[in-house]
Amino acid sequence: MKRVDSPSIATADPVSIIKRAIPPEAHVIITEILPRLKDGGAFVKVAYPGGTSSAADIETAVKKYLKENPIKPWFNPFRRVRAFMVRGRPWLEDLYRFPSSRVKVEFVPAEPGGEAVEVSQEGLFALFRQYGKLADIIPQPPDNKTIPKFAYLDFAKLRHAIMAKNCMHGFRLLEEEGGGKMGTELRLSYQRKAKAHWIRDWLFSHPRLVIPILAAIIATVTVAIFDPIRTFFVKAHIEGSFHLANSRIYRWFVAQATDIFTFRKREAEDASRRALWEDRKDEIEQIQTWLMETADTFIVVQGPRGSGKKELVLDQALQGRKDTLVIDCKPIQEARGDSSMIRATANQVGYKPIFSWMNSISSMIDLAAQGTIGTKTGFSETLDTQLQKILQNTAIALKQVGLKGRNKRDKDASLGDDEYLEAHPERRPVVVINNFLYKNQENPLIYDKVSEWAAALTTTNIAHVIFLTHDISFSKSLSKALPGRVFRQIALGDCTPDVAKRFIITHLDADTDEMGPKLGSVTPSEKREDLGELDESIEALGGRLTDLEFLVRRMKTGETPKKAVREIIYQSASEILKMYLLDADRKERSWTADQAWLLIKQLAQKETLRYNEVLLSDTFKPSGEAVLQALEQAELINIQSSHGRPRSIKPGKPVYKAAFKLLTEDHVLSSRLDLATYSTLIKAENQSIEKYESELSLLGSLPGQGQGVQPRIRWLVGKLQSSQETVEELERESKALKRVLKSEY
Repeated sequence: MKRVDSPSIATADPVSIIKRAIPPEAHVIITEILPRLKDGGAFVKVAYPGGTSSAADIETAVKKYLKENPIKPWFNPFRRVRAFMVRGRPWLEDLYRFPSSRVKVEFVPAEPGGEAVEVSQEGLFALFRQYGKLADIIPQPPDNKTIPKFAYLDFAKLRHAIMAKNCMHGFRLLEEEGGGKMGTELRLSYQRKAKAHWIRDWLFSHPRLVIPILAAIIATVTVAIFDPIRTFFVKAHIEGSFHLANSRIYRWFVAQATDIFTFRKREAEDASRRALWEDRKDEIEQIQTWLMETADTFIVVQGPRGSGKKELVLDQALQGRKDTLVIDCKPIQEARGDSSMIRATANQVGYKPIFSWMNSISSMIDLAAQGTIGTKTGFSETLDTQLQKILQNTAIALKQVGLKGRNKRDKDASLGDDEYLEAHPERRPVVVINNFLYKNQENPLIYDKVSEWAAALTTTNIAHVIFLTHDISFSKSLSKALPGRVFRQIALGDCTPDVAKRFIITHLDADTDEMGPKLGSVTPSEKREDLGELDESIEALGGRLTDLEFLVRRMKTGETPKKAVREIIYQSASEILKMYLLDADRKERSWTADQAWLLIKQLAQKETLRYNEVLLSDTFKPSGEAVLQALEQAELINIQSSHGRPRSIKPGKPVYKAAFKLLTEDHVLSSRLDLATYSTLIKAENQSIEKYESELSLLGSLPGQGQGVQPRIRWLVGKLQSSQETVEELERESKALKRVLKSEY
């Protein structure tokens, strides 16, 4: 490489160029050539006969010759060789100082102890203009006390600065030339024109341009790099590619270990639920039938909490179906803050990598940019935008899952993707949205986004969507996303007494010997002598699946059915007292203890209450419907509907009926809560009396009362008398309640 890169091979040998540059008639002898490869030139020392010519004559002859016979190197045919006489004393150094178009000229004394003179801009222009065009001359600022004095010369081209520095370094300016009495020497050096960190300074000084460009680059990188990765992980989450239970090694280990280890717990649960699934066989088959049809609507499974909605759909209707995505809204709704909600949503669909913490940082950057440039840059994304991005990637992954089994040799290979999914509903994945409308009053945004996304999946035939909810008003939320459609609905209730009894007995019998019941052996249920109490216990407990499982667990510990149910009722009563009646967390409630107690007292006496009759009571004025909906969300009550309107009110759980009765039979508790209710009613009646009295006083002050005012006065007097009688009656009852509180514990 050195041989190829040598000046002789490159036809740029300094010696040959210099010999061609000197005219023959100059009569000079070249004594020495000092190449300066760093500067792109060379110093040439020549000898010439004295008396016949001078150095200035030789310089003029060489310049004239080069102008008439230009020498241009092959690598730059547009630039010719130039020559100037060296007027100073050049410094031949090999330091890492590279040429620059800016030259610093320092004015130093010509002799030690002398005084240098600062040359004016005019003088500098006259000295250096011959080497090339000067772009600017920058003298030393007056407030700069740096010694020696200096000035900056900015040349238009780099080669002009190189020529000036090499020819004028060490030049002495005499007194007659403006250099002072002792003369002034010019010391030249290259000065970097670009200041340090100029890129960073430029970026920070142009925020209006830099911040939008940076946001666009980040968005582009995110879409180009991270979106395909996230779609891959969502697809793997749907297909269960990384699930341990789906791996061949795990399945082989389970198959080999079956003879060694026993898995009795899972088998017992399956056996005990078999009676329940047999009772709900029609609902299971109905869901499976709907999944084989093409219908752009939702499947909604509605039922109270603990009724087995999730087990019915996932363990029975979707048993053996691989491509299933389950989204649980409960952890998303319980997340605090935008970052936590984004992280929870991403975890439900397998969306990763997720940088939820960047949302807060981006918001801070966007806020700072708004204060700097006056407008938002769009660098940060709202919670709505982030959720939309996660759900959009999930939709892409679902579509890829639905099309994964497609083959070019199929008979319908000519169909497009959308037409293929519409023609094959059995190929579409299933999206199960659990706990839909859980705590809907706190933050309905997530449910609006999920319902709109589910509507898009259904209408475009990407996936089947099944909603699992306990809220009877689900149609209001879903109709916004999918208007004008009839939803396919399955309503789950509590088990019948016969099914509940079979469920308990089957659960008890599932805990037989590991090798199975022996011939002629007695099952655990047959050994028990207290099964006669089971019918009465189930009637008190009800048919809620979670309560039945709790009863079975207590019976397995040796308790009788009556005792187990009694303990469950006591525990439920304690939960009701703590969650709905005590005032410890009053600020977080949407109801008062008086309102909850009124429902408990009435439901303890009646099976159902009329919805509108409850709203007419003074305790539920003025926002009675909002209170009832909040109590339903808290599971104290269950509102039954008929033809789309609320009709009746029942206890939130069947066991609550007995718990309500137990609470009302506690005279001290009942007296305390009734006394608080009466105090509230007395306060409301006194406020009404004050209004009536003030209006009567106003009407009495009117001059010339006519016949038109008398009906109003009679009405006010009647209302006043009725309110006063109510207050007196409530006070009498309050005195009796106070006597109970003073006499009993």
